[in-house]
Amino acid sequence: MAKVIGGITTSHIPAVGNAIAQELFEDPYWKPFFDAYPPVHEWLAEQKPDIVVNIYNDHGLGFFLDKMPTFAIGAAHEYHNEDEGWGIPAIPPMPGDAKLSWHIIEGMVEDEFDITSCQELAVDHGFTVPMQLFWPGLLDNPNLPRAIPISANTVQHPIPTLKRALDFGKSLGKALRSYPEDVKIVVLGTGGLSHQLDGERAGHINKKFDQMCMDKIVHDPEALTKISRMELVKEAGSQGTELIMWMMMRGALGDDVDVLAKNYHIPISNTGAGMLLLECKD
Repeated sequence: MAKVIGGITTSHIPAVGNAIAQELFEDPYWKPFFDAYPPVHEWLAEQKPDIVVNIYNDHGLGFFLDKMPTFAIGAAHEYHNEDEGWGIPAIPPMPGDAKLSWHIIEGMVEDEFDITSCQELAVDHGFTVPMQLFWPGLLDNPNLPRAIPISANTVQHPIPTLKRALDFGKSLGKALRSYPEDVKIVVLGTGGLSHQLDGERAGHINKKFDQMCMDKIVHDPEALTKISRMELVKEAGSQGTELIMWMMMRGALGDDVDVLAKNYHIPISNTGAGMLLLECKD
């Protein structure tokens, strides 16, 4: 049977992709951010997951405001990245696992989640930056797993509640663990934390709120479900709604997890950037 071994959170801002392309790992501005990731590389090299479920939000490449699914799951054999205009080099197509994707979709529809299934899906920086952060070299990395992208709507209101996101993750974890093949799976929750890129509050970062979320999501994620969508925007900024993806990841891990690595750094491109490496106990 399939086993969910853990989850990882990270920011996915485009500037990180540019910093990777320019190899700015020792640059004074970037070093405190990149220094958080070697423990994750070591854990992934030791665990060698077969599958990565990459939960992200699309920024207009795969979907746009005229058609924005609440939850979309990729069901393709590979996923292509395209130029978004940020100056980030496009990455090669990422291998998928369509068989497992359809198993997830079937299981979650049985749990009464309405899923948009995508047999073609262009993936943007929300997906590609975490892949580059965690598996340097990508296709040249011998441990690169097959990827399943899951996109959540954090852009077009009404967005899902934090409770719905956590419940989504629980259903996702159930579907993953019921897969009959012997594969190891890691789940990524990407984006955030607090940031606002436009309007009167452009540059808004809420360190206290971010750190509270990073603490609560580990052992008491249910507490975060009490935060309303409007309160989330108020506290974390209009783009801080990306906490939704962290909640989806956390729900998939089950009740008990250990924190193996943790980092919080501000500012990175006007964002509160948090990283957590969580290992499942069961």
